[in-house]
Amino acid sequence: MNQVDDNHPAIANLGDMVKLRYGARELTGFPKIQARQMLAGGHKSRFRGRGMDFDSVRIYQPGDDVRSIDWRVTARTQTPHTKIFSEERERPILVISDLRSSMFFGSQRLKSVVACEISAALAWAGLAANDRAGGLVFGAQQQTDVKPRRSHHAVLQYIHNLQEFSAKLLESEPDRFSLAEVLEESRRFIMPGSTVFIVSDFHDLNDSCERHLFELSRHANLNFCHVFDSIETQLPPPSLYAVTDGQQQTMLDTSSQKLRQRYADAFIQRGQMLRKLSEQLSAGLLPFDTSDNVMSVLARAYGKRRSSRRSAK
Repeated sequence: MNQVDDNHPAIANLGDMVKLRYGARELTGFPKIQARQMLAGGHKSRFRGRGMDFDSVRIYQPGDDVRSIDWRVTARTQTPHTKIFSEERERPILVISDLRSSMFFGSQRLKSVVACEISAALAWAGLAANDRAGGLVFGAQQQTDVKPRRSHHAVLQYIHNLQEFSAKLLESEPDRFSLAEVLEESRRFIMPGSTVFIVSDFHDLNDSCERHLFELSRHANLNFCHVFDSIETQLPPPSLYAVTDGQQQTMLDTSSQKLRQRYADAFIQRGQMLRKLSEQLSAGLLPFDTSDNVMSVLARAYGKRRSSRRSAK
């Protein structure tokens, strides 16, 4: 692909996405799940065994590793005791970013640009938590993936993909993938025990999507990042407006009350469906208006202050 114009307002800015790594270090309160993988990482599991953090001491049993004997307790009690450790397990972070044609819209900023910033911040946060981070990017005509790795290069590769796919939206190509197909394809990449973030406007959420989401939830901890623009909640005041997809232009008459109601109801119904799914799947749900500061929304959900308040309850 030709070099991307990093200052084009319709294209996610590479420099801005790289800078998000500093704020992402504060996002320490990701949803906790029971680890399923036998790999070292930054999150405790319910399993016990040889690991990073000391958990307790118990009487030595045949088969215990002699290197784990607690000699102080053994000397004091005159009975062999062994240390028990709480294993740390890895929780791969996978971010699925929807950059199909419906995301090329916005009255404040484009949904696609906001989605790229959300995706980049989440990937950086995963890496800062010493997890493997990677992601999938779905555009109008193609998709690409970066397998989760504990590497800055992996996140940078993912961010470059985000920028390239946001630039491709300027070409106004028809969509090859439905949301259901995006989710079905994503199932091939998700490892058991992963934390998965789906960043999308969910404009074509339907029953087929539900089936794939239920399958995903069996193996991963799901989180929905719903990106929307205020104009999607209700049409602007009654008048004639020129609207364009970048190539063609037409006039939109917003004076019809019936049209305005149908338009508002469609957004409400999609939001209700998404909330219902998040409850059924025990999935996180974060709404992002295109006028929001991405890091502010993420900090309210996953910041240190939020995490400390939860632990104090």
